[in-house]
Amino acid sequence: MAMQTNNEIRCSSTAVSYGKVLFELNIPEESVRKTREILEAVPQLPDLLMNPTVALKKKLAVIDRVFPEDMRNFLKTACRYHRMDLMDEIFAAYDRCRDEKNKVLKAVLTCTAPPDEEQKKGMESFLCRKYGAKEAQIEVRHDADLLGGFILRAGSDEYDWSIKGRLDRLAQTLGGRR
Repeated sequence: MAMQTNNEIRCSSTAVSYGKVLFELNIPEESVRKTREILEAVPQLPDLLMNPTVALKKKLAVIDRVFPEDMRNFLKTACRYHRMDLMDEIFAAYDRCRDEKNKVLKAVLTCTAPPDEEQKKGMESFLCRKYGAKEAQIEVRHDADLLGGFILRAGSDEYDWSIKGRLDRLAQTLGGRR
């Protein structure tokens, strides 16, 4: 089962380091997913674990009672070093490590109308060939300002086949000919 993640979370170098460690610990994905769900479902929990007025001993006891056993040491370390505020970034970095290992490419398709299945499969096939991925996951976003066509972003590459993009490039070309 693929997890939905926010591919656009920018990660600090500290969060990237923690995310790599979390991935390298080989904790079952189910435990990582469950930990995320708990932190999202109970917003008071991250607040408590980040609160400097709450004793570390109490925070560690809460971690022992609430979280999956194989995630506890990681969370205790994050808590000891005051990194609980980076958990969203840490999970995003973990996802990137997992996707990289599994050769999963994440892309964003911005368009005025969603592609049909055949078009989407064609884009996924193109991305897999171009980037050597086993799987391409395309998030579709709607943007009426494009006037038609689409923009496909994968990594740092952008393929702009939107009418707005074409008009902008035409205006730039014509503007440079004075």
